Amino acid sequence: MADRSRDWLAQAIRDLEQARSSQSDGRHEWACFAAHQAAEKAVKALHPFQRQKAWGHMVAELIAELSSRPPEDLINKAHVLDNFYIPTRYPPWHSEGAPFEHYGHIQSENAIQFADEILQFARSQMV
Repeated sequence: MADRSRDWLAQAIRDLEQARSSQSDGRHEWACFAAHQAAEKAVKALHPFQRQKAWGHMVAELIAELSSRPPEDLINKAHVLDNFYIPTRYPPWHSEGAPFEHYGHIQSENAIQFADEILQFARSQMV
């Protein structure tokens, strides 16, 4: 099977760009979701690079399963990002209101920062 780790990383970078664009447009729920996607794909880039298989969408689990254990603070930041995987898109995850009503600049700023840190970690491991 071909090593697609560079493709995963390239898409992670693109997803982080989308997160920044969504934040700039005031679409904070999409910025948070895109940041989660960037982090997920960055970590999924590391799995084939380290000759491992990656399953699932929870960044904290994916990052904890790496053979090169990341700093504990990145795992904690991944847990924060995992909170943006489903609730940013589906109304039933909130007691009332549409998802976009529950996310603002603070959430998207943190999500983008955390995703960027995870992406930089992945990039540093793939040299």
